[in-house]
Amino acid sequence: MACATQAPSPMNSQKIHLLDRRAFLAGTASAAVASALLRPSSALAAAAPRSSSILTHENAREGSRDWQLTRVRIDPAAKGQNPREVVRSSVIEGYCSRQSVAAGEKLDIMVSTNPPSPFTFEIFRNGYYGGRGARLLTTLGPIKGRVQPDPVFSEQRLVECQWEPSATITIPSDWPSGVYLGRLTTLPESADHPYWQSYVVFIVRDDRPADILFQCSDNTWQSYNRWPGTYSLYDDGVTPGMTSKLDISASFDRPYGKYRQIYDNPQSVGSGEWLCWEFPLAYWLEQHGYDVSYCSNADLLTPDRGLKTKCFLSVGHDEYWDVRQYESVKRMIESGVSALFLCGNAVSGVTPLTPGTSGEPNRVMTRVGPFGGWSMASAGVAVDRDGKPRPAPGPDEGLLMGARNISPVNGGGDWIVVKPDHWMFEGTGMRKGDLVRGLVGWEYHGNPADLPGLEVVAEGTAWKGGTVAQHWTATYHPGPKNNFVFNSATIWWAQAMSSPPGHMLPWSHWNRPHGPDERVQRITRNLLQRALGRTS
Repeated sequence: MACATQAPSPMNSQKIHLLDRRAFLAGTASAAVASALLRPSSALAAAAPRSSSILTHENAREGSRDWQLTRVRIDPAAKGQNPREVVRSSVIEGYCSRQSVAAGEKLDIMVSTNPPSPFTFEIFRNGYYGGRGARLLTTLGPIKGRVQPDPVFSEQRLVECQWEPSATITIPSDWPSGVYLGRLTTLPESADHPYWQSYVVFIVRDDRPADILFQCSDNTWQSYNRWPGTYSLYDDGVTPGMTSKLDISASFDRPYGKYRQIYDNPQSVGSGEWLCWEFPLAYWLEQHGYDVSYCSNADLLTPDRGLKTKCFLSVGHDEYWDVRQYESVKRMIESGVSALFLCGNAVSGVTPLTPGTSGEPNRVMTRVGPFGGWSMASAGVAVDRDGKPRPAPGPDEGLLMGARNISPVNGGGDWIVVKPDHWMFEGTGMRKGDLVRGLVGWEYHGNPADLPGLEVVAEGTAWKGGTVAQHWTATYHPGPKNNFVFNSATIWWAQAMSSPPGHMLPWSHWNRPHGPDERVQRITRNLLQRALGRTS
């Protein structure tokens, strides 16, 4: 069950249809507050560029100096509660009606403010933008805020809000594909009162032929989202801490709470895990002019989008997939698309996507078990909520990626080259045994699949829990049509690509990556150039 939906009220719901970036509502708060909080969007270009130069043109525009969260307030802990377990920012929080949206489509933004407060809604696109990391596209507001009702929790631990829209936007045709952050900012009664902020996140997708398809790992963002308390796929209401039992569901119809899985990151409240694990790679790709299109996990339930690209990227912590995603990427590889799994713990848990109460498709995900390779390599299999084992409901992820998930897996280590003569290491100067300190973590792949032409290009020891040795492997194998598949074997690959504004380096299980590394950047460049059919 979910919380009751109230009848729409014009005082509480402001529908704003954006036709282009020149048409927006400016804030009308006091001059002192507005001047501090609002920035006008840049002027529109005269005409949209050809698809091959869309992001080059976009990133030549002026970026915003002020797009990050400045003032974040996490709710106080209850008596006896660990403050680290508190993830909610009820003073202002929100969510979007869809994971991704295309030009011309409408997107509802649901916001709750407690206590009731007017707020502004600024929309930024993340990218390079001369090193600033984001560009302001438009500002909406002031919008009247209200306290939206808390949801009712279902038997499957499902938390599904049915909040009224606070704003409805229509995506303009000149908003390029990318990850967009909506910054919510309360407007205080006077300059003597504090303002508070949080994000909502959505993806703008397109259907054009593109060189690279960047799949955001938003299924995994949602699986670890504990909003409003302990209601992720890892909370069964009985087991202390985190559990991997089955038949637990999570909904996209709720805000993203503070990220707190392996480290505290309050500066990302409302943005899922995008700023933690994926943004550094997107920032680097756009800095160097690659032709990239972005999509959500739910956008690959069929292979259609991917078949219009040359290279597919799975990035960061891409753990939870619908089996239809597996079949889609398999079809893409069979059709000649190269795949770079710049990730760890990927394609691990099977989570079918189903409609939410609103009828919107792909808004609820349910853990039903592991992919087959994970089950083969683990000490046991996942159990349902009654503790009964269940066989793997998905195929062997190793046959897709080249290596499998190993379990239990939480730790880290150094990324060590074992095949330096491979073309991917050209120009790096790396020799056998050379390493990138701390790049492997906090979860990784191992147990290579028996695939024709598969090569282990890097391997070594990761220290599970910080002290127990565990073997990991990075692999390469050729595809059927002069394409290939690369598995980097670590969640932290993107940490070595760049250090953009708004990003915080992690530390977990006594291991940490060190940030940008020119050797990892060169390996990535070599892989992309080959995938795109370029020689330089």
